Amino acid sequence: MVVVQAVARFMQECKEENWMLPVMYTSCLDLRLFALAADQELTRTGASKAGETLEKAAEALMSCFRICAADTRTSEDCTKRWGLLYLVNQFFKIYFKINKLNLCKPMVRAIEALSFKDRFSLSQLITYKYYTGRKDMFDSDFQSADATLSFAFQRCHVGSRKNKRRILIYLIPVKMLRGYLPKSSVLERYNLPEFQDVVTSVQQGNVKLLSETLARHESFFIGAGIYLILEKLKILAFRNLFKKVFLMSGTHQIDITLFLRALQWMCVEDVDLDETECILSNMINDGRIKGYISHAHRKVVVSKKDPFPPLTSC
Repeated sequence: MVVVQAVARFMQECKEENWMLPVMYTSCLDLRLFALAADQELTRTGASKAGETLEKAAEALMSCFRICAADTRTSEDCTKRWGLLYLVNQFFKIYFKINKLNLCKPMVRAIEALSFKDRFSLSQLITYKYYTGRKDMFDSDFQSADATLSFAFQRCHVGSRKNKRRILIYLIPVKMLRGYLPKSSVLERYNLPEFQDVVTSVQQGNVKLLSETLARHESFFIGAGIYLILEKLKILAFRNLFKKVFLMSGTHQIDITLFLRALQWMCVEDVDLDETECILSNMINDGRIKGYISHAHRKVVVSKKDPFPPLTSC
């Protein structure tokens, strides 16, 4: 931390110059890696709480961030603001590690306000998009998450299979929630068998298989922080299951009891007629089913034209 603070003081003294940014990059990276190792060791021995050392490292990095952000009067070529994206990516890695994503917001605002935000090195932009995409996903902004994670995946070097796999772990759930299911070949290529039955269960409307798959790979999904996101896929599985009920019924006026029996057949726990009606009502409200509920007759009346719109249009 002393080294980073010394670099920050030196940067402050060097007016209208940014040649020292590589020195800042090295010292900040070393500090984060050292803090990470120290935090793991101190947590293991019980000498400090998890994340405490990383938080102190973030405080030290903030001195460099403030100096770079404040350099607004220097010409674009010489401004220290070129160092902001590297610093923001270091902050992202710390804040995601200690689970303080709310602290990322001012960092994102600082980058988005830059006139040259798209002219940073591709490697730094990919890292930035990867973390902002994950943040958007946790904020349930799936459209934005799709765009940013897709940017990171498409521009990540073809030989960086490990990094591409890391991006896909978050891009796949986001894509699925938007109605786009990955091909088996993609899952095989990037060694992601955990998602295979997730995709199959959603396609088939097999809610039971989806629950079993989430339970079987629970440690992997929780470790990646996507378990609760994947839980949201149950509504898509319900939609595809209910579509099968509609097709088998052969009518546009379907008894809600038929949907209830389908849910019970899929071993959905604690479900009754009212709960089934609530699920159907939410689907109609979200545009996943076109129709209305006749409460008096306990029936769902679906549209004669495209009663189950494609998931990508919802």
